[in-house]
Parts: sequence; C-alpha cells; structure tokens
Amino acid sequence: MDTSRIKEILQDPKTRKILLIAGGSLVVILMILIVVALVSSKNNNTPTNTSEGTTTNNGTSGQITINYWGLWEPEGVMSGVIKDFENANPGVTVLYSQQRFSTYESRIYTRLQQAYNSTEPAPDVFRIHNTWLPKFRKYLAPLPSTIMTKDEYASTFYPTAVEDFTGKDGLIYAIPWEIDGLAVFYNKKIFEDAGVTEVPKDWDSFFELATKLTTKDSSGKIIQSGVALGTSTNIKHASEILSFLFLQEGMQIIDSTKTTVTLNTAKGQKVLNQYTNFAMGDTATWSSTLRSDLEMFFAGKLAMMIAPSWRAFDIIDAAPQIEFGIAPLPQLKANDYEIYYSTYWGDAVNSTSPNKEMAWKFVKYLSEKETEQKLYSASSTVRAFGEPYSRVDLRDQMIGKPYVSAIAEMAPYMKSWQMGDESYVKSVLNDAITSVVENGKEVSTALKNAESAINSRLAQTNK
Repeated sequence: MDTSRIKEILQDPKTRKILLIAGGSLVVILMILIVVALVSSKNNNTPTNTSEGTTTNNGTSGQITINYWGLWEPEGVMSGVIKDFENANPGVTVLYSQQRFSTYESRIYTRLQQAYNSTEPAPDVFRIHNTWLPKFRKYLAPLPSTIMTKDEYASTFYPTAVEDFTGKDGLIYAIPWEIDGLAVFYNKKIFEDAGVTEVPKDWDSFFELATKLTTKDSSGKIIQSGVALGTSTNIKHASEILSFLFLQEGMQIIDSTKTTVTLNTAKGQKVLNQYTNFAMGDTATWSSTLRSDLEMFFAGKLAMMIAPSWRAFDIIDAAPQIEFGIAPLPQLKANDYEIYYSTYWGDAVNSTSPNKEMAWKFVKYLSEKETEQKLYSASSTVRAFGEPYSRVDLRDQMIGKPYVSAIAEMAPYMKSWQMGDESYVKSVLNDAITSVVENGKEVSTALKNAESAINSRLAQTNK
C-alpha cells in the first residue's frame, strides 16, 4: 500500500478512535495475562528437597517438606516414627539424613550461617549438643508456647535440659528425646577377683579402691590400672570429667549472661590438683604413658573408667569378651546434694526455616512418650540398647536395665554448662591438664590461661 495512503488513513478521526480503543483493550488484556502468569508460577512452585536441607512449600496443595539431620540413628530406626508423623499430618513429608559425627558440628554451623546470611538452604530440624547453645542461638528458632509451654517443658524433661537449652533471653531452643551422662564403667572380673561387689559411692572410698586395683611391676610401671583419671591425652572424656568435678565442687563455671567463665579460684585449683594427682606420685593409678582408657579397658587391664553410656557400644563391638557394669559417679562426702554430669543431644529448628511451626511440631512429636518408646525399641534391634529416655515419666522404665539404669538414677541430678564452642573448650581444658601433669605448670597458671582462652572464644561466638 502507498505510504501516503497509510498516513491518510491514520489521520482519519474515526480510524484513530478505533485504534485508541483497541490499544487500551490490549493493555488491559496484557496486564491480566501477566497477573495470571505470576499466580500460576507461584502455585506451581513444587517442593524441591535434598538431603542437604532445601525446603519449599506448595501453596496450592499445602505440601510441606521438613529436612531433618540426625546423627546416631540409621534411617531404618527413624523411618517408622517418621511415617507415623506423616500419616498424622497429611501433606507433610520428613526427609531424614544421618550425618557423619566427625564433621557434623562444623558442617551444621556453616550451613546455618549461610542460610542466615544468604538464600543458601539448611536443614529445618537438626541435632545440637547440650553445651552448644551460646554458639548456635543466633541461628535457632525459639520453641513457640503454642507447641509447648515453659511449664510443660519443665515438667516433662529433667532439670538439666531446662538449663542447657534455655537461652539468656529466657527462651527454649531445643527439645531432647534422649538423656545421657558420665558414668563409671567397671570390669566385673577384676572386681570379682578382688572381692569387690560394687563401685564406691564416695570419692574417698573410690580412690582407695582404685589404688587397691592398681598393679605395678618392679620398676613402678602400671600394668593394671584401678581407674583412668589424671591425664587428658589418653582419656577420651577428660575435659568432661574435669567439668563435672568443677560443678560437683559447687563452682559456677559460667555466669548468667553466658559470656564469662571463671575457673581460677580456690575451688578450681583444688579440683585440678585432685584430678591430676591420680596420675602423679607414688600413689598414681594412671599414667600418660599408658594406652587410651578404652584400649586398656578392651584389654582387661583397666578396672574403672568414666564415660557416657554410649561407650558401651564400643566395648561390646571391640571386646565382647569383657563383662562390665555401669554405675553412678562417686560423690563428695561433704556435700548434702548429689551432682552428676550430663552430655546428650536435643533437636532444634533452623531460624530461617519457612516451616518453623510444623518443624517444631515434629520435634515435639519425637519427644512424646509413645515415640520415645518406639525409638528405643527400634534402636535396640540394631545395637545393644536404645537411647535413654529424656522424659521424667519414663524414668522407671530404665531402672534395672543393664546399660541405662545408672543414667536413670543420676538423671534428676545431672548438670552441665553452656560451653558454646564445645570442641574448643574441651581442647583448652585438656591442655590445662596436660600442662600440669607433663609440663609441671602450676594449677593456678593452667587455669588462668584456660579461663582467658575460653572467655576470648565466648566473646567471639556471642557477637
């Protein structure tokens, strides 16, 4: 068509009116199409999930995926209770991933940091140790009162759980479905051969027995130890034992703000002296030159060692010929109270999870009476026994059981402290022990150095 003719048509008033109306309609149509496309895109955002911790909601169907990082329990142990939860909550899927313990703390901390500072995914539910709260609190969602009130929490679980998982803001950040703590493992044959029937209940008698059960050769070298105490390099839980002794002596290791540790006191010096004396002098029952406490126990050359109940699995696997028992820790005669040491895990919720309410509902479900019993039974099919119950109302069911009875006896009186960066603190305490035993450092200097190092790390983790 001739361009002049086109120009003529376009300039015609009637034509211009028609085009104007048509153009307006087109704009409206385009806007409607864009809105429809956006809504459709949102509603068709199907869940994407991996074992690495991605969680997405489906807004149309109500689908929710909860990613759960566990530790000790294989998928076969968890699958039954997870299925029960999914059946009771239609539209909810729980993806369980058993993590490797050796790298777990650094991995989960890094993932939580990334999720907090970016859009990187992290698991919705995961395990934290009872000493980790100052380090992890920033990345944790507090327990809503709609899920469990503080009063309900305090009446359901042991006092140590209330103290360990309550932040300086007064909010609760984890729920335990197991409890564990330090206990005395003893070799039944060594006891029987020596005419001993039980582990002494007080430290004075305990030390006497340890001395009695220690055998040395003509050169003074220990060939059978009465108890593995006094060093750190060859004792698996030395730092935890030392923490227990601090608490038993009545020390408040960390202040209410969870920012300042006090170790170098008269009581602290007394404790470190008493502990290291087990490996020093003519009355020593242990030595830094010996194999590790576990290896000595496996070999039948160690009468007693202090460790959490789960160490029983190591003994059963590595030395099934060793008959052993587990007894409560000895107490100070001067105390009119009992104190034992707790070391266990709880489940927490990621603060960046888009499904915090449902995640907390799942965590609470894991701690319910029926669920804990199912988990114990399932665990017992793949190992010697299940996780000791965290609930006060299940305590009676643990009394009398070979591996967990001692834990049940001690549980109401267990205590710990919020280290924050647990692995670092344990290393510092171990170094303090070694500096006294092997390097001849004064206990006051060792404790002063440990105190300073831990406070510096707490200052970093509390930022």
